[in-house]
Amino acid sequence: MVPSTPQVPEQTARAVMVALERIASPERAQSSARFFKTGPGEYGEGDTFIGVTVPAQRTVLRSFRNLPLTELTTLVDSPVHEHRLSAMIGAVDRFRRARDDGERETIADWYLDAARRGRVNNWDIVDVSAGPVLGGWLYDRPREVLFALARSDGHGLNDLWLRRIAIIATQEFIGRGDASTTLELAPIYLDYPDDLLQKATGWMLREVGKRVDRDLLTGFLDEYAARMPRTMLGYAIEHLTVDRRRHYRSLKNER
Repeated sequence: MVPSTPQVPEQTARAVMVALERIASPERAQSSARFFKTGPGEYGEGDTFIGVTVPAQRTVLRSFRNLPLTELTTLVDSPVHEHRLSAMIGAVDRFRRARDDGERETIADWYLDAARRGRVNNWDIVDVSAGPVLGGWLYDRPREVLFALARSDGHGLNDLWLRRIAIIATQEFIGRGDASTTLELAPIYLDYPDDLLQKATGWMLREVGKRVDRDLLTGFLDEYAARMPRTMLGYAIEHLTVDRRRHYRSLKNER
């Protein structure tokens, strides 16, 4: 008897939504809504969850690796958080499997459009996608767009996400040994009060010290530690020695 070939599901956004709904958990949806700050005045205000973990979303998306960008657009335009995150997981996979620069550029342009339209609009959606897609495209290209995103103003809450996209995109550069853009962007973030931006910038600075050169991190800290928000500084110095951490905190305290 010839074994049957597994049936490939229809490559549509609707099919992805149905597959996610099958494994959704109302209890998880409630806890996710609290975790991602969806209350009035919070950064995720009004976001909707169905309750699917990220690993489960990745498993579902393995059956939908040929989704056209038009279908990813339908997903990213959904009010459901997991649909938008799944769109980004799919976009990252497509970018990594792209056959040529033309296809990669199309995906990067699609990503920027989604971001500017406010669809890459929570920290997990940013963090799963900004480095692989935008950072991946810009690695050996001019990076002025990141500085424009970092200085985003006048877009309401979306300024927060555009600014986070800019600094998180540099994670791809750091992973390839290039800390230059991270160190150029980071001073822009010194005066931003948002906790999510302070954490992201401190995290990327810490990664510079961990993956590229510890001296690059300490050189930045020597110049800016006294001005850095406490959260940013705390994240940046996390892997330094106790004495080094104490030293940089003292610079902050002396200001």
